[in-house]
Amino acid sequence: MNLDDLATFSKIDTHDMLAHIDSLPDQLESAWSLGASQTLPTWQGIRQVLIAGMGGSAIGGDLLSAYVEPVCQTPVIVHRDYGLPAWGHGPETLVIASSHSGNTEETLSAFEQAQSNNCRSLAICTGGKLAEAANKRGIPLWVFEHHGQPRAAVGYSFGLLLSALTRLGLVPDPSSELRDASTAMRVQQARLVADIPVIKNPAKRIAGQLMGRWVTVLGAGILAPVARRWKGQVNELAKAWAQFELLPEADHNTLAGILNPQEVLPRMVALFLRSPSDLPQHRLRLDLTRKGFMLEGINTDFIDAQGDTRLAHQWTALHFGDYTAYYLAMAHGIDPTPVEPIEAIKLEMQAGNPK
Repeated sequence: MNLDDLATFSKIDTHDMLAHIDSLPDQLESAWSLGASQTLPTWQGIRQVLIAGMGGSAIGGDLLSAYVEPVCQTPVIVHRDYGLPAWGHGPETLVIASSHSGNTEETLSAFEQAQSNNCRSLAICTGGKLAEAANKRGIPLWVFEHHGQPRAAVGYSFGLLLSALTRLGLVPDPSSELRDASTAMRVQQARLVADIPVIKNPAKRIAGQLMGRWVTVLGAGILAPVARRWKGQVNELAKAWAQFELLPEADHNTLAGILNPQEVLPRMVALFLRSPSDLPQHRLRLDLTRKGFMLEGINTDFIDAQGDTRLAHQWTALHFGDYTAYYLAMAHGIDPTPVEPIEAIKLEMQAGNPK
């Protein structure tokens, strides 16, 4: 497909996913402001934060954990499963249940376990069963309004979490970095929006490189969860296979697995996410690992984050990935919003109703 044919875009993209991607800087700012106005107790003595969520609601926790790691002395851990780990008990544990719909069964399970374990709790959702349960139990509830898929609400799933940790005094005020991030996203966006032609649009160019390829995205440090986000967006928007790898871990296993099967390797493409925030060791590993991939005939490219702060680096790289996955969906001629296999397995799980 011609990625400059905007008339065809509107025919394929029946739910206007592009508008959600275009408005992501605004969404991030709105989430931060909304979090400042919500009810939150002045909890003391929190020793660990557990964020319970799945999919698009969990990625905000991953982004948060990576961003606050250098400045937060309290562990921030994302839990993608039913129930809670054994250490998740008592008022020293804050469980934040994050579910876009409020009906995610794994997150509801974790929320209920948190009450049984006497954890402090916060619920973040648009409504649903989670909102009902929080209201019934008198648990702080932050409701945001968003009409669309959870993956299109990443600004909310991150911004509200960041606001909560800031208000609890667990991290320094990131207001200036957040402003820089949204500004950097808008500056970068001027080169990525749909009406910029392929010849001048790096996201469209990368999407073209991904056609017919087995996609792997690699990142380190602040961009490690962004690599995961890229993978998920390629899966859900373009309905295409992708995987993510984290450095330095990939150099202790993945790098040994790029010899076979030889007939598949030329069909691969590996994207290496780079940031000015990278540790020198990370930057060297990115360069050397890419060299190793190239020597085995694997297609590679660098994606460089923009802006002046760590948060800007994280979010410009993420935003670039969202545009790239969207253009890949257009190249495949597939609607980026519906995720029928995911909805189908949810219904099958409900029908099975295992106890």
